[in-house]
Amino acid sequence: MKCRPYGDRAVLLDCASLDEARSWYAALSDHVEAVLGAQTVLLRGVPGELNSLVARTTPVQLGSMPLGPLIEVPVVYDGEDLDAVAHLTGLTRDAVIEAHSGSDWTAAFGGFAPGFSYLIGGDPRLEVPRRNSPRTSVPAGAVGLAGQFSGIYPRSSPGGWQLIGRTDVPMWDLDRTPPALLVPGTRVRFVAVAS
Repeated sequence: MKCRPYGDRAVLLDCASLDEARSWYAALSDHVEAVLGAQTVLLRGVPGELNSLVARTTPVQLGSMPLGPLIEVPVVYDGEDLDAVAHLTGLTRDAVIEAHSGSDWTAAFGGFAPGFSYLIGGDPRLEVPRRNSPRTSVPAGAVGLAGQFSGIYPRSSPGGWQLIGRTDVPMWDLDRTPPALLVPGTRVRFVAVAS
């Protein structure tokens, strides 16, 4: 991990992997404002004090991290790319649904749009590439796959993920504290429901 200056009010921990970034985030987020990325952790504060904090901190072992709350998300599995995902993975449609809903996912980090969480830890058979051509509009609540991640679009926006279903559960609500439903560490269980 490399600790780099990030303006005059922050430092950026540049990590070798998502797991390393998650370990540092877990060790530091109770002590300082921290934002987790795919391979980074942004720490806000006085750079000298942050550098000192990082120097005396040991990253948390991933296996010893406490489990976050579990949220069940009902999904209607009728996404436009469900057949394409089945083809890419060599699974049937039903097997894709069972694989997606058959294991708990974990919100690793947020990004792209307020309320969007990159979910990890699902069935590795579901690792599929992004679409060759992104859509200009993906509806709010669309559930998708890309690489090792699953995610739920919090609002209508462009997007290139493989869409396998949809949910009515709001991912972002300004009247909720915090507004994002799926913050880092939250566990997610997808539940297949009829339309």
